[in-house]
Amino acid sequence: MEPRRWLDRSQPQTLQNAVMLCYFNAGLSLLFGLVAGGVGLLLLLPIALGAGGFGIANDRKWGYWLAVVFAGLSLADAVLVFALLPGFGPILNMLFIGVLFALLLHPMSRHYQKIWFR
Repeated sequence: MEPRRWLDRSQPQTLQNAVMLCYFNAGLSLLFGLVAGGVGLLLLLPIALGAGGFGIANDRKWGYWLAVVFAGLSLADAVLVFALLPGFGPILNMLFIGVLFALLLHPMSRHYQKIWFR
């Protein structure tokens, strides 16, 4: 049985940072979602991002694609929130999600996952 890991230091820096941002965004989204009383689909995004980060750390294609899809959905949500409620908080959230999405779609990340992920 292969041991599971939370972060793989042998991956490129773009994927390592993407995994850490997946965990960071998932943790903060869960925290703020639970404090705000969110239930249902609102809690699906952070759980999927955390699972995607864990999948990437363990070299799984499903983890990479899960993170890409839900980072894209989170970015669309952040843009919508900023359009409705402009301010510093939504801009900061949009920045973090945008960086995560860019790291996942970076050519180095895509090339590495095509070759090494199972």
